[in-house]
Parts: sequence; structure tokens; C-alpha cells
Amino acid sequence: MQRRTLLASSALAIAAPALVSQAFAQPRNAAWPRALNMGTAAPGGTYALYGPAWGQLVQEATGINVSFRTTQGPNQNIILVQRREVEIGMTTMGVALQAWNGQGDWTQGNRFRDIRALFPMYDTPFHGIALKRSGITSMALLAGKNVGVGPRGGTPGTYFPLILNTLGHRPGSVRFGSGSDMSGQLQDGLLDAFLFASGVPVPAFSEAETSGEINFLDFTPEEVTRLTSNFPELSPSTLPASTYRTAGRELRVVGMYNFAIGHRSLPEDLVYEMLKAVLGTQPRLRQAISAASETVAANAGKNTFLPYHPGAARYLREAGQTIPDNLILA
Repeated sequence: MQRRTLLASSALAIAAPALVSQAFAQPRNAAWPRALNMGTAAPGGTYALYGPAWGQLVQEATGINVSFRTTQGPNQNIILVQRREVEIGMTTMGVALQAWNGQGDWTQGNRFRDIRALFPMYDTPFHGIALKRSGITSMALLAGKNVGVGPRGGTPGTYFPLILNTLGHRPGSVRFGSGSDMSGQLQDGLLDAFLFASGVPVPAFSEAETSGEINFLDFTPEEVTRLTSNFPELSPSTLPASTYRTAGRELRVVGMYNFAIGHRSLPEDLVYEMLKAVLGTQPRLRQAISAASETVAANAGKNTFLPYHPGAARYLREAGQTIPDNLILA
């Protein structure tokens, strides 16, 4: 609980000025908007902490007030950015690929072509936990069990049902909700396992460690091979044993990269300054949330399909990254 409290406190502290009234916002450029809205995610996941952290850096650098909207995660963030109900947000690249092509049930066949990539955030590893007393030690043992997978509109809520189905480990029921809610249901015996995908350490998993003995659930080598063959947006990875206090071993996972996104209508010079604020002062972001250790320009190549905003591409090229012309779209 202490680690979760420290993480949350750091993020809230860095985000506190965002609560100031928009009346006090003084953009550095009169042509810029006085306020920006950011889509984040439900409590218990990394977006809820990471979003306010980078939003505060943007606010300080631009003078624009940044406010935060709790959402169901990547899917809803994309919908909201497309509609300009928020101007900036965060998503995983698998969900972004579905959005761009209009694939996946949640898109209802619509192609979300007004979203633009801003900057790389961090990798999202898929893994899970179960109470030790449940006897569940692997994904294969989830067949017929009650499983929580986070918000319905989030990356784990979208992908874990597909992952389990592909592996043939079909649960008895799949439940959706915030990370903190899923963790509570696990402790209360309403769930047999809680599967999630987020920056690590997952705050809800770290909290669960302090409440009782848990098993960490990862994938076998054969399962990793099957998943990466069926989902090219997933890549094999490992989590060090030190990721969690009680894991006691390296975890074999599959991962998906996260990116900040924005609406294509954002001014080019504003987006340039936003990236300068985030990537140019990355150590500050890393102090607020450990997942930001991967928030560096060098990871821009993790995006191979979603067009970059011209302002983002300009900054990344100046930072030494190769951004193809066909991956830049106004």
C-alpha cells in the first residue's frame, strides 16, 4: 500500500496546478487554446498516474491549462479525441491499429482518421495475479474461472478475452471494471484472477501484494509463440523478478507499446513545444512515475502505422529519429 500511496501522491502533486481555474491560464502564444482536455483512464492503472504527470509538464511549458477526464482507457480515448471532446489522450498501438482500420467490434466499422501520434510512452506487458490460496498458478488454469480484465474500453479489456480464447483457456465469466475495483473483487473472492496490461509495476498488483499472498500469472514459451503469431501487434518480453516485491522470478509476457495521441487540428508549434516539454525533461517525468523510463525519442520507431502530427515529427527528427514522410499527416 505504501508504494501505491507514494506513486499516487507524486502524480497528484505534480498535477496539482492543473486544478487551477482556466481563468488563470496564460498561453505562451495567443494563437494557442487556453485549455486542453486529456483522456486518461480509470483508477488502478498507469494512465491515471502517467497522464497528470505529463500534462503538468505541458502546462508549465505552454501556459495552457490541462484538465483530465477519467475514461475507460485507450478505446474511449480514441473516440473522444476523434470527436474533439478531448484534444489529447493515450492509447496502446494495438487498439490504435483497430481504430485506424475500423476493425474490432468496438469501432462498429468506423475508421478513426483524425487521431495523430505524439510521442512514445512505455511498453504494456500482459500478465495477471491470483490469490495463492486459489491454487491458480498459470493461464491454463483459468479455464472455467471468473476472471477480471479491467475496464471494457481498455487494452486488457479488449485483448485478454481474445488472448484467452486463442490459447483455449476459456474462462467461465469475464468481468470488467477499474483496476482498483478488480483488485478488491479478487480479495473478496468474487474473482479467481485479475488480468491486466499496464505500465509496470501495475499499481493494483503492487497493492494486492500488501494485502495477502498472490501468484503472478505469465505465459509459457509456447503460449507466447502462439500469441505473437496471431497478434503481430504483440511482442515477446520479460519482466525482471524485481518488478514486484513478491514475484520471486522473471515473468514471461507479451507486450504492446503505448503512445500519446492528439487531434490533427492541434497547432503544429504547440505540439512541438509539448514534445519538447515531455521528452526534453524526461527525468522529471520518470521521477513522477517509473514507467516513464521508456518515454524517450528513441522509441518513436515502435509506431509503424499511425501518422505523426507534423509538430511531433519535427521534434522527433530534430532529436535524431527517422520519421518517414509517409508517416506524417497534417
